[in-house]
Amino acid sequence: MAYILLAVLFSAEVGFIIFDQIRKSSKAGWSKRRLIVNAGQAVLFALMLAFPGIDTSFRFKGLMILLAVRIVFAALFAFINRKKDIAKKTSGRIVSLILSIILISGAMMPAFIFADYDGLPLNGPYKVDTCNAILVDENRTETFENDGSFREVPVYFFYPSDAGEGERFPLVVFSHGAFGYYQSNVSTYMELASHGYVVVSIEHPYHSFFTKDTDGKIIIVDSGFMNSVMTTGQEGTEEEIFEVAQEWMKIRTGDMNFALDELIKGADENDTGDYWFADDIAKADTLKVLGMTDTERIGLMGHSMGGATSVEVGKERDDIDAVIDIDGTMLGSITGAEDGKFIVEDMEYKVPVFEIENMNAHKEAIKAEQTGYPYPNNMIRKNADVYYGTYFEGALHMDYTDLPMFSPFLGKMLGSGDVDNAYVMNTVNSLAVSFFDCYLKGEGQFSVEASYQGVG
Repeated sequence: MAYILLAVLFSAEVGFIIFDQIRKSSKAGWSKRRLIVNAGQAVLFALMLAFPGIDTSFRFKGLMILLAVRIVFAALFAFINRKKDIAKKTSGRIVSLILSIILISGAMMPAFIFADYDGLPLNGPYKVDTCNAILVDENRTETFENDGSFREVPVYFFYPSDAGEGERFPLVVFSHGAFGYYQSNVSTYMELASHGYVVVSIEHPYHSFFTKDTDGKIIIVDSGFMNSVMTTGQEGTEEEIFEVAQEWMKIRTGDMNFALDELIKGADENDTGDYWFADDIAKADTLKVLGMTDTERIGLMGHSMGGATSVEVGKERDDIDAVIDIDGTMLGSITGAEDGKFIVEDMEYKVPVFEIENMNAHKEAIKAEQTGYPYPNNMIRKNADVYYGTYFEGALHMDYTDLPMFSPFLGKMLGSGDVDNAYVMNTVNSLAVSFFDCYLKGEGQFSVEASYQGVG
């Protein structure tokens, strides 16, 4: 419907210009008809709100503002030009047409980049609410700044809002991918929370696409980090990959370990929560959520580099009960590189781990196994006490996030396949619930197919 709306708006502009050119209107006549056309476009948009695909969300906010502003200016110019009988120049009409097309196209761009996505249906018995806070790690200096400030870790809670008196829920901590965003897998958090989990999505400032600090300042992804991920992943040798991966993982695991320690401390009923950076209202919500969090049952999960972070932290700590790696190369298992090959740590992995791969990564892992190439994920598979793995036919890296449903355009640009994204994420979310139910709640037996079709 967005394309139809755009075509109709363009047709109105072209029709107006042709009609006025034939009439050879004066500036007064032009201005009156310009106001009528602009008002008509606004009425048309209002009528098209009755059709699916057209709404008043952020996708059309720019167009709504543009239509309103154009009516105001058209009315102003109609008043100014009301007595001007001077003929409107043809060049002026052409410029007006070009400018209108540019403005309308720009205002409607979000409608084409983003989809009409309002989340996936929840299947659990609980309603879900959210709150957030920022943790400040006074034991780490922010390495991306030169002002001596401390490292900050924003945390976003998704939790059962209609929990009963005294109910406590297992904790699941999620880490996003490189230059990702805390909402990358919001459907997963919501589904888990609806089934009785407190989910905390942590952000990694300067690794996140954008976030806010305690001063309210917007922090965007660090260009050096972004370049290192893009160039090293495509062109770097194993030695170069190992060197930069060590830096990435040190920051990531530091953030997750710090957040876990603070969450565990905050969940203590005797704790006051004074160390949480939040206003009074947010602090009250945060303390309420911490009060329903059972930190004796903890699961970790993440996408891409966040999955690698979860696996590594799960290996380091003895208070983690289960880990899900969503399409992440387990960088923490690489201890060095020599002669163009990784040196991978050959050690046991005690925590149950569930790995979800994209199709290409699955094929590469098989090839590495056949050729004897030391691929870190294969080492975890071999050594884990409890390991599960699967992949989706046709699915690529971003298909395991909500991005392709929120923005098919960006999903394709960053790496999504020809799959039914809603089916993939519904299945991933269902598997995550089942896995954590088994290993955090002790409910049922977890089982998973070796692979799934990308289209249900």
